[in-house]
Amino acid sequence: MATVTINGKDVEIGSNERLNCIQAASKAGVEIPAYCWHPALSVVASCRMCLVEVGDKKPDGTVAMQPKLVPGCQTPVKDGTVIIADSQKVKDARKATLEYLLLNHPLDCPTCDQAGECYLQDYSFDYGRGYSRLNEPKNIKPDKDYIGDQITLFTDRCIMCTRCVRFTREVSGSAELQVVSRGSHEEIDIFPGHPVNNPLAGNVVDLCPVGALCSKDFLYQQRVWWLKSTNSVCQGCSTGCSVTVDQNEDRVYRLKPRHNELAQGHFMCDEGRFGWKYTHSEQRLTAPQTRSNGHAAPLSWEDLLVSVRSALQKAASGKQSLAAVLSPWMTVEEAWMLAVFMRSISPQAVLAVGPVRVEGSDQHFPQDLRGNVVEPVKFTIRAEKCPNRAGVQAVVAHFMNDPMPYEELLRLASSGKFSAVYLTGGDPQGWISELQAEAFSDVETVVLQDCLPSPVLQHATHILPSATFVERDGTVVNHRGLAQLIRRAVRGPDGSRPDSRILWELSGRSGLFQAEALRAEIAAAIPALTNLTDPAIRTTGVLLGAPQPAAAQTT
Repeated sequence: MATVTINGKDVEIGSNERLNCIQAASKAGVEIPAYCWHPALSVVASCRMCLVEVGDKKPDGTVAMQPKLVPGCQTPVKDGTVIIADSQKVKDARKATLEYLLLNHPLDCPTCDQAGECYLQDYSFDYGRGYSRLNEPKNIKPDKDYIGDQITLFTDRCIMCTRCVRFTREVSGSAELQVVSRGSHEEIDIFPGHPVNNPLAGNVVDLCPVGALCSKDFLYQQRVWWLKSTNSVCQGCSTGCSVTVDQNEDRVYRLKPRHNELAQGHFMCDEGRFGWKYTHSEQRLTAPQTRSNGHAAPLSWEDLLVSVRSALQKAASGKQSLAAVLSPWMTVEEAWMLAVFMRSISPQAVLAVGPVRVEGSDQHFPQDLRGNVVEPVKFTIRAEKCPNRAGVQAVVAHFMNDPMPYEELLRLASSGKFSAVYLTGGDPQGWISELQAEAFSDVETVVLQDCLPSPVLQHATHILPSATFVERDGTVVNHRGLAQLIRRAVRGPDGSRPDSRILWELSGRSGLFQAEALRAEIAAAIPALTNLTDPAIRTTGVLLGAPQPAAAQTT
């Protein structure tokens, strides 16, 4: 262990930790402000906001300080390092740096999207002067007409931290952004004819510490202080990026990556970032109902659940069998409740994992201009586009030693093997084709639990309008066996219900849905999911072990 002193306070640093002054100070609860530094990018030490006094403690206890201030981002710490981040010398340097950065910065905070989460605002308040000494006109640079489909650049707000430039070179590898000109004419621009449209482009908005780079999708939509943030997990692919869902008045406005080294690190792809729009689709199923001979009969949820239970019990009393398709878009808790419920009605009920949508192959980043992967890989977009295939497979495997493939279930359904089938959907891109849906055309009872219309809707006898991931609680397991929690951020449209509530009440459980108690029940029953009770699942998630590879459906 190494001991580092920050503002007179000693902090222990692990022998294998390689930290700079900013990171060491953070461990001591001391903030060293910085604009250009980011833990996932290279160090350039250009903003000079993190200047600190640094010295070394000698064996005799004396301290030898360096005569000049040094950038904390570029200065590593070791045993005996002494950092002073609150001296008058440091404070004066910060004030001077901020005054320089604000010389030509426009006073447009009331209209800037970054207002409320802007480093320039925060640092000006905490470390800057309360006034400007500039008496000359500001040097206003024109905004760029177009730099990308999802991004807009307000050039006059840029403080030239170059985070965005380094990201496109070091993480996406596409290198569309560059610094042009020099001195007071220096600015960010795209390489001619190459807009920032790479699959990770939206991350430059998150990286921008001021309001220079903004998302066109979120621009002028909401003030950030109105938004309520909820920790969740992206459902766009099996990477399982940790995210925050930002909403106001039950409407989602954006998804942002949440740092988690066990999941994806600091970033997320644009497919996941902008792929939540279906949650507010006008096509959402919102009418609980039964159907018979082509006629729909709206029912209350209480009556509908009684009807579903009765229909399944009646079907189980016959010679034919029951089956359920457990969607890989379900949570572990939902899959468990459905499996237990179906087996309580018929111990021989067949359980199958729903279709696993796979698109192309995994995309690894960074990539060079020819599309070749550059090692080391810093981000991966998975070809497997469902969020919880591993978790649902673990549940199904617990009940069936030889789980039935989805294609086999379709074949048996079309041949009249099943008298009742319980289907769950959830894939926003569609999980069943017209031809596959025909397999259930002659099944007497078809219970459909889904949030969006699908071809099987016309064959359903009971329709249970369910929720999207922003409307429910539960656990999902990503491609490497990391179990994380999704949390309810908004209420679903009137008429729909969270899947967990539907299955909780359908199973006859008393009270309200209790995810934590259910996880304890699952962990006690399934050895592969024992770690679901680990408290770390509430923050970073917990590793459950290597999941089985997907038996995927390629599209």
